[in-house]
Amino acid sequence: MRIKVVPADFVVEEQVHLPLVASGPWAAYRVRKVGLSTLEVQARLASLLKLSKQQVIFPALKDKEAVAVQFAALPAGPAEVVEDTGFRAQKVGFLRRPLRPTDLRGNAFTILLRDLDDEEATHIARRLAEIGRYGLPNYFDQQRFGSLMAEGDFIGKAILRRDAEGALRAYFTQPFLGDPRTVLAFKRAAANLWPNWPAMLEIAPRPSNYRSVLTYLVSHPTDYRKALNLIPQRLLALYLAAYQSYLWNRIAGTCLARLYQQDGVRASALTIAGQSLPCHTCLTERLLGELSSLHIALPSHQAAFPVEVADIAQRVLAAEGLALADLKARILKKAYLAKGSRAALVIPGEIKVDAPGEDERFPGRLKLSVRFTLPPGSYATLVLKAAQLPLPERREDRPSPESGKG
Repeated sequence: MRIKVVPADFVVEEQVHLPLVASGPWAAYRVRKVGLSTLEVQARLASLLKLSKQQVIFPALKDKEAVAVQFAALPAGPAEVVEDTGFRAQKVGFLRRPLRPTDLRGNAFTILLRDLDDEEATHIARRLAEIGRYGLPNYFDQQRFGSLMAEGDFIGKAILRRDAEGALRAYFTQPFLGDPRTVLAFKRAAANLWPNWPAMLEIAPRPSNYRSVLTYLVSHPTDYRKALNLIPQRLLALYLAAYQSYLWNRIAGTCLARLYQQDGVRASALTIAGQSLPCHTCLTERLLGELSSLHIALPSHQAAFPVEVADIAQRVLAAEGLALADLKARILKKAYLAKGSRAALVIPGEIKVDAPGEDERFPGRLKLSVRFTLPPGSYATLVLKAAQLPLPERREDRPSPESGKG
């Protein structure tokens, strides 16, 4: 199975509550983008309308390797349409306030799966029907872990361990998902030059934040904490979120494995960010009800876990060399771990699967169009991974209690 062979194969559209008014200081825009990240569109809109990036407010980020329709709030002005290569923004009305993440209701996906044989297409259609009934674990998927290092560690972990030098070293030398070629070349060279700040400054990409941090280090060669805080707040928050999400996945996966075992539920495995995490293919009705109401706190120093989850969280953190009290970014001034909780189970809505058709890009193979909705923060790619797991064991296939007896 292949996804995202071309951007049009993966379409996501935000479902959002727009508190429109007859007139107001803000305008809501419907933005359709292709091949650009949300942050790239934000920067282009700001430049075209002569605004600061902070005045162009998107309540969520969307992947660049897709067709995405999302909404943004900008200071009200005369522009009805703003477009440039890769995006078009259409004004849809006025707002009294900017859009917020809480305005998001979910996302609708239309995805074309390619390069399938008949057995794969049939299997995926059946599995999606099971997923619509039993859901799947609400893990953070691979897109969340762009700052995962080659050796399996996180810059966010170094920050929480108050290792400012280690976090800086990772920032300058570790390749991250999405780094352009110029940055990758700089990081390779910087790994050999570390910590020769003048030499690293000489080869740092222009313009870039690397130069700002290195300029400070040239004058203050061992003030790692201050230098770390010169990294943009948005990036520092993403680094923390990636590691927090990794911890949440481990805690949730361990909780689910225990519940599956208690109910005799068989589970397959999903691999995310180097972790093998359990995923059911069907559930008992009792466990489905329990999981449907189970929320697990995002790990932070103030997280409140029930007793049975607290024990698991403590063991997961101990394996990482941390305790709950360590989950506070004490060496940062403006970036924090998120608070709140996340549903342990997600059940996609409105699942529809078309009949398979001939795949024009892979002659002799099939394509399959699938549609479904998800709540904010859940991952369509995870649904597709789960759709490839083995089908649940059918009742008629299970051995009877007497089988195997003499």
